[in-house]
Amino acid sequence: MKDINISINDNFWSTYTKLIRDEVIPYQWDALNDNIADAEPSAAIRNFRIAAGEEEGEFYGMVFQDSDVAKWLEAVAYSLETYPDPELEARADQVIDLIGRAQQPDGYLNTYFIVKEPDKRWTNLEECHELYCAGHMIEAAVAYYEVTGKRKFMDIMARFADHIDSVFGPEEGKKKGYPGHQEIELALVRLYKATGNRKYLKLAKYFLDERGKQPYYFDIEFEKRGRKEFWPGHRNMGRHYDQAHLPVREQKEAVGHAVRALYMYSGMADVAMETGDEELLEVCRRLWNNIVYKRMYITGAVGSQVFGESFTFDYDLPNDTVYGETCAAIALVFFAKRMLKAEPKGSYADVMERALYNGVISGMSLDGKSFFYVNPLEVNPEACEKNAGFKHVKPVRQKWFACACCPPNIARLLASIGHYIYDIKDNTVYTHLYVASRAEMNVEGEKIGITQTTDYPWDGNVGISVNLDGSKEFNLALRIPGGCRDARISVNGQEIDIAEVMADGYAIIKRRWENGDKVEMNFAMEPVRVRSNPLVRANAGKVAIQSGPIIYCLEEVDNGPGLQTMVLPKDSPLEMSFREDALGGVNIITAQGKKARLEAWDGDLYKADACIEYEPVKLTFIPYYAWVNREPGEMTVWVHEC
Repeated sequence: MKDINISINDNFWSTYTKLIRDEVIPYQWDALNDNIADAEPSAAIRNFRIAAGEEEGEFYGMVFQDSDVAKWLEAVAYSLETYPDPELEARADQVIDLIGRAQQPDGYLNTYFIVKEPDKRWTNLEECHELYCAGHMIEAAVAYYEVTGKRKFMDIMARFADHIDSVFGPEEGKKKGYPGHQEIELALVRLYKATGNRKYLKLAKYFLDERGKQPYYFDIEFEKRGRKEFWPGHRNMGRHYDQAHLPVREQKEAVGHAVRALYMYSGMADVAMETGDEELLEVCRRLWNNIVYKRMYITGAVGSQVFGESFTFDYDLPNDTVYGETCAAIALVFFAKRMLKAEPKGSYADVMERALYNGVISGMSLDGKSFFYVNPLEVNPEACEKNAGFKHVKPVRQKWFACACCPPNIARLLASIGHYIYDIKDNTVYTHLYVASRAEMNVEGEKIGITQTTDYPWDGNVGISVNLDGSKEFNLALRIPGGCRDARISVNGQEIDIAEVMADGYAIIKRRWENGDKVEMNFAMEPVRVRSNPLVRANAGKVAIQSGPIIYCLEEVDNGPGLQTMVLPKDSPLEMSFREDALGGVNIITAQGKKARLEAWDGDLYKADACIEYEPVKLTFIPYYAWVNREPGEMTVWVHEC
């Protein structure tokens, strides 16, 4: 058996896994086949038919269009793991067969270069995403093999990986290049773990170690192709854009394109773990700390500017012009999971949870049929329409995108959510997330069953029961959510002194467990005010509301227009109640606030010595992830405080 097999029956996350199965995967299949009216065309499946010689036509779409198919297949794999579906599996098998027919005799596989520019393979790694697409295909192939046991897709991608290995490396005659958009690095580690072929791990390490060396490979290939750019102006982004400004071991800050950076950091953590490279792991810690403590939004969004979809500088976190790409929050989850694997610390799981419950699922509507690429923390629809500086911010989710990386990325992550709940290290079972579920685990060669019951995140009560044949001594490590003001744990009715068993954010219960043993936990879930570091200019004098892992926001549909004129007094109680009829069933938070009286200004723009007058108003906060699922309008996470 695998180390962990899990089935989820959670009121919160099962809604999403079922949504992925019933709505998102079929919807995205239609999108990939251009069957959605009024949506951006994809042609991704058609490109493979053309590459396979089964249809006439020109390549259509982005140079990385293949990756949308890969991520769809990965989402299918994880959905099949939870919800077996012979019809869906047969459809996936047909797509895999098509991919195999498109593969070239030497193992090469990329529809853009097969169809459009077959003589330009591997000539523009900086811009053209060949290795990025390969990485997503490899990830999908490994996932499909692990879930179904079918090797065909993985064998196809192993052939492609073998081809890549024949082209790149330190050996004489090979190209000394690396990807412009990282992804292949973590994918090769997954392929190594699935096949046991160490050359894939070696190649992943090569791509990381080669990056940023001088002379810069991207400059060399630019000159070789006559200084021609695929994306005009791309090279103006600079070397920081794709993290090629320094060798990875010398990097101290998260810079450039946020998704590229976080995919690379994930690959670095993987390689560090598999090779025992402590120096590389220390670099991962350094970059993690820079992101989490200086460059991450309260929602787990990262990448604060539209130019280059990138990180900027410490504490630069504007709320209204933020980029906060959905894929970047997803990539942060990937990085967090790998850091947890390397060294289980509750702080990593806290960030993973923050991103999952806020920055990731905000990227998809509650019906699974529209998506955000950009995830702002403050929106004025009129500014989005009339101010060019806000054009990237959409006040409503979109059906699809010409660059459609985010929707299938959400699908593959949410379909695999069960993989993020537990980890096993030696004889310790680490519980990172609280999700109603049943799991079977292999701990030191013995089977252990763990059942979670909870209504988290709306309720802080969690029950865990242990199922064993006989008894076994092992450690159960239970994450105490960071910032939780009060937590209680009991085993078989006997309360545990949490302070005595705490280590790195986990309450570690060491005992010989018997079949039927029960753990009861209670985490305080009252709403709290959160303030940001004073160096974050955008949040000066403002407060955000959080309960458990959920970040809240004000929406115009509940509070009326002019959210910037509303104030939350410091002493105003926060009242929370569960509303089954609201947004699929959520906790709503209300408070007595104040709103500026505009009529007192009589239309004036400025007034000397003026005092703003306020009138009482009831403020209603909803979970941030659920905003604009009713009516379009203003939204803000951060609210003025007095």
